[in-house]
Amino acid sequence: MPRSENRSIAKVVGASLIGTTIEWYDFFLYGSAAALVFNKLFFPGSDPLTGTLLSFATYAIGFLARPLGGLVFGHFGDRVGRKKLLVFSLLLMGGSTCAMGLLPTYAAVGVAAPLLLTALRLVQGFALGGEWGGAVLIVSEHGDDRRRGFWASWPQCGAPGGNLLATAVLAILAAVQSDAAFTSWGWRIPFLLSGVLVIIGLWIRLTVTESPVFLAAQEKARQRGEQHRAPAVEVFRGAWRRVLITIGARMAENVSYYVLTAFILVYVTGPLGLSKSTGLNAVLIGSAIHFLTIPLWGALSDRIGRRPVYLFGAVAMAGWAFAFFALMDTRSAGMIVLAATVGLVLHGAMYGPQAAFFAEQFPTRVRYTGLSIGGQLSSIAAGALAPIVAVALFREFGGTLAVSLYVVAMCVITVIAVTSAKETAGTSLHDEEPAAAAEPVAR
Repeated sequence: MPRSENRSIAKVVGASLIGTTIEWYDFFLYGSAAALVFNKLFFPGSDPLTGTLLSFATYAIGFLARPLGGLVFGHFGDRVGRKKLLVFSLLLMGGSTCAMGLLPTYAAVGVAAPLLLTALRLVQGFALGGEWGGAVLIVSEHGDDRRRGFWASWPQCGAPGGNLLATAVLAILAAVQSDAAFTSWGWRIPFLLSGVLVIIGLWIRLTVTESPVFLAAQEKARQRGEQHRAPAVEVFRGAWRRVLITIGARMAENVSYYVLTAFILVYVTGPLGLSKSTGLNAVLIGSAIHFLTIPLWGALSDRIGRRPVYLFGAVAMAGWAFAFFALMDTRSAGMIVLAATVGLVLHGAMYGPQAAFFAEQFPTRVRYTGLSIGGQLSSIAAGALAPIVAVALFREFGGTLAVSLYVVAMCVITVIAVTSAKETAGTSLHDEEPAAAAEPVAR
């Protein structure tokens, strides 16, 4: 790739990564707060586990809005372009997160407090539902075919990057504040900081150019005088099998991630009786390693294919689901860090090639919609329920074996989905038909 093109794609990657990091910072900040303080501030009067379940229920509601966000943003993203929708999603996400930092608690306004929290959580989910598909597409459609896995993996780093940032802020506050001060007002600080981050991200994101693949497809359709159906209609009529593959492929990735980063905080501070700093530090260190390894898995998928890398991650995660809790049960801070870090590295084997793999499943005219619908429908069945199911299984069976088996079941679904998909590494996104139907180019 010429140097000028390298600079161009690096700029797009940087803008996309910063935006997704901010978006995921906002989203994961809520998840961490749900495990640590929201159960006390917005759902008082319940026993600790019940309060946590109610707190995670509002956490799950954000996921319910994600498919709607994916559908709306996908429709307009396939009609008017990727860039405009990415700017809008950032503003929605940041605004709702800042507002959370200003919310009165249950002690101040009663039942209105959890209702307001739930409403803002819905806005967060709606925004994130549209953000992810656009962020990975604008990079995928700028990069070259042979290195798409590597370039498209960088927006994926926004997830551990955002989690890293959110956890770091919470860990610092936990270290310098008493539990009483953190519960009283300290928890608001990271939510309000989101406003500053959004201004920075918005300035950077406005500098990127529209996807050349989208512009070429739009111009071709104009010259031919083509009139397409609504993107969602085309997706469900002509690419429903690829939507199912996308949903299935995300099951293990989504569930394992939220067990590794959200349920770990519940387990460390509850059954293990350790400080919240122990869990936060484990997620912090694991997220840093996760951030560094995701592009490596993406690059590997360019060399040996998307399917082998993705399948390795799913199979390895099924085994680690048992080792994870065995290491946690030692109550050793070092072993807990190891449990989270290795789990997140294995998760990266699925998450790294995922953006390119999913983008290559759909033609340009419906790519944003297809990618978003498949990706966000799976978030309801997987990510939304993972912390709730994990807590419920632990409480019902009094141990972690059921939680491990839950992760294994999701890994089986992912293996079936990825195995049924065709290899797509190296295919051109300029193809008018889904790239999955085309022959991969030589790598």
